[in-house]
Amino acid sequence: MIDLRIDGPVAHIVLDNPAKLNALDEGALRDLDAAYGEAAASGVRALVLRGEGRAFCAGRDISAVDPRDDDVIGYLGGLVTPLLKRMSAFPAPTFAAAHGACLGVGLGLLIATDVVYVAESAKIGSPFAALGATLDSGGHALFYERLGAHRTLDLIYTGRLMSGTEAVAAGLFSRVFADDEVVSATIEAAEKAANGATQAFRASKELVRALRDERLGLWQAMDAENAAQAALCDTDDYREGFEAFQQKRSPRFRG
Repeated sequence: MIDLRIDGPVAHIVLDNPAKLNALDEGALRDLDAAYGEAAASGVRALVLRGEGRAFCAGRDISAVDPRDDDVIGYLGGLVTPLLKRMSAFPAPTFAAAHGACLGVGLGLLIATDVVYVAESAKIGSPFAALGATLDSGGHALFYERLGAHRTLDLIYTGRLMSGTEAVAAGLFSRVFADDEVVSATIEAAEKAANGATQAFRASKELVRALRDERLGLWQAMDAENAAQAALCDTDDYREGFEAFQQKRSPRFRG
């Protein structure tokens, strides 16, 4: 079950199938895609994603999958990848609180989120060797980029799972918190972002996307920054930010 709640400027999306560690079947993926679409249409200025129960998301729900006729491309290419692209392109800052198992598609959900706070007890890695399968949902790209080839293949070959503390120390995600603090810390960060200069955040989000996907060099990135800054000059929040600084008061951004 996928729950969506709009709380003022913040959307909260909750994976709510704790009996299955929030594993996702085809229907759940479609519901999650629809929730992101509804949240985007509502005009919220930040989004929080989390899971109920003992895990964030244990990946694909394979309880009813027959490997002899499994439509892997239909599931991954037809459902997972489009969902992750929609999540990545969400028109406001996105935050995830991750605890327990964060595997397979669950790891992909985190990769597609702007800021990820993880619990100390989070489990991150590639346990798929035991299934005769391989890591998916962007896991190879994340691990190779942050860990290098040797540590990536070590995780894949051994099936060892990293803790949240280890994952943050390795640069995979943003910050680590005690298990009982990670959700509140994530919501607090999202609420702060929701009261910030949304257009400026969107500009930075697009710049980071271009650096990642288009591999911009220093001077190309600087040109893109200059263009983004010039475009922001025409926004109310840009003028409000300067006026607030000059008047020695806190800015009141409207997004």
